[in-house]
Amino acid sequence: MDKTYQRWALGFLALLLAALALCAGIVYIVDPCLYYRMPEKWKPSFFSERYQAAGLVKNVEADTVLLGSSMVANIRASWVEESFGGSALRVTVPDGYFSEFDQIVNLLFRSQSPKRLIFALDLNILIRDESGLTNAMPDYLYDENPINDLRYLLNKDTLYYSFYVMLANHQGWGQDLDDGFIWNDGTVWERYEALRNYSRSPQSEEFLPEDAYSEATTSNLKVIKSWLEAHKDTEFDIYLSPYSILAWDRYTRQGDLEARLKALSQACTELTPYSNVKFYAPLLDETLITNLDNYCDYVHHSGEAGRQVLQAIANEENRITPETAEETIKTWQTYVKTYNYDSIWDQPFLDRWLSTHESPPDWWEW
Repeated sequence: MDKTYQRWALGFLALLLAALALCAGIVYIVDPCLYYRMPEKWKPSFFSERYQAAGLVKNVEADTVLLGSSMVANIRASWVEESFGGSALRVTVPDGYFSEFDQIVNLLFRSQSPKRLIFALDLNILIRDESGLTNAMPDYLYDENPINDLRYLLNKDTLYYSFYVMLANHQGWGQDLDDGFIWNDGTVWERYEALRNYSRSPQSEEFLPEDAYSEATTSNLKVIKSWLEAHKDTEFDIYLSPYSILAWDRYTRQGDLEARLKALSQACTELTPYSNVKFYAPLLDETLITNLDNYCDYVHHSGEAGRQVLQAIANEENRITPETAEETIKTWQTYVKTYNYDSIWDQPFLDRWLSTHESPPDWWEW
């Protein structure tokens, strides 16, 4: 009886090890997260920015890397090449936290030495702390411990996506790298759509103190400064993501405009003195941000608008230097405080709204 049980246990163990080896082998060969290599015999399928960013920065050599949140998702790497020359890679982390960007940048520079890193600095991300961070980022793909790779190789989700990649290529669904995570073509970019998707809040009677975001901003800027100091031979083109004029209406009405302007001023003051930094502010480009045909909501702009931002950076337009930072912020403060936001919602908007709604928006009387 004991020998029978022993044979059964050994047989089960052998079967289990064989199944695990098969799982690991399939994941390794297909490599759905592009962790070990870019595929040569099939096209990748893009399904998770946080999981696949590790493989992209390891295995796609680029002279210029564009990194940012969903604000850069619709900017093609080929447009980066068009504006700056050489090879390019775009890496996006939706609603990313600075600790997540830091993991990507550290892995990037352990894997290669890009000549330029373009970082889209979102105001909403700049001023927040890490309290909302989740475990969405697979840390084991970004650290230096190869043993952790087992969590990738022996993972039911990556096994599932291995079969998905094979099916996608069989069906002709594979994607080119330039198309990865793009959602531009399925979205309506126009003034009415941006206004329709914006819920205007009532005017707050309370206002945050000017230094409300200073602690979080200081912590986040410390991350960026660690990149600048560790990689002095790399040019960092840092730009403020161009949210629409509706964002400034939102900040004015929710009572944190002064606190956000203080955070912007802090970023300008602390980053512009670095010799390997060029700092740009398309966020303060009134021509761009007041053209709501560039937007689908109050922050996200179209790919074509992003292309224009790249070209402007290449031409060094909207650049802020240590000498111009203070005056630029003061001028912008006056602009957003005196802007006639009510004029955005005009009769053509209301007419179109009422063609599909029985009454004006809830906030219309404001």
